[in-house]
Amino acid sequence: MLVTGPTGSGKTTTLYSTLRRLATDEVNVSTVEDPIEMIEPAFNQTQVQPQLDFGFTEGLRALMRQDPDIIMVGEIRDLKTAEMAVQAALTGHMVFSTLHTNDAPSAITRAMELGVPPYLINATVLGVLAQRLVRTLCPQCKAKDESATRADLEAVVKPWKINGGYRPYKAVGCVDCRMTGFMGRMGLYELLTVSEAFKDRVNQQPSIDALRRQAVADGMRPLRLAGALRVAEGLTTLDEVLLATPPVD
Repeated sequence: MLVTGPTGSGKTTTLYSTLRRLATDEVNVSTVEDPIEMIEPAFNQTQVQPQLDFGFTEGLRALMRQDPDIIMVGEIRDLKTAEMAVQAALTGHMVFSTLHTNDAPSAITRAMELGVPPYLINATVLGVLAQRLVRTLCPQCKAKDESATRADLEAVVKPWKINGGYRPYKAVGCVDCRMTGFMGRMGLYELLTVSEAFKDRVNQQPSIDALRRQAVADGMRPLRLAGALRVAEGLTTLDEVLLATPPVD
């Protein structure tokens, strides 16, 4: 399972929260990280040491001897790390890792660019989760945005439609939010599940656009649409979503 997004988009937080749900006394969860961002007693955590020639590849090789059930690799940066992660997945381990790509389908093309053969991608990858973080409106001072229209919102997510309620709000600013109009952040998610039809596409080594079309046909909803729905719910603003998410192709 791959989680993708730019630096600071919450990938590590997503992985940690997922692994916490999976970790039990009977399930051995082991990680290789650079750096270890949070100490988690339920995990067996390993810090890579590049200056000692102990990178992700060497860390994964060492973990394989410890018979882990679930492995988390902080980041797949090169072909050697990708090959070790694939080998771990092929030998019955559940592997989680991250990549830096703009959206979920791009993670597949990135793996191919690293040199992972399409048949190994199909044999090991279950899904890809792309994510972004946007600021949420302060609940104490946000005000209805009378100038916003449903048509304006749908214009940025064409050909998708925004169904259901439409309650846009705008930032104002108060003491509680230090006059910013925002308080906290929330995640926007795009989930690609690897279907048989998607595997057929991957075998053809198609363009990213072809992969994206197949992912949408399989039910994937783009990041910007996820953000637009949060705007319609009055949780954030359109400007925040446009700043954080790639355009809908």
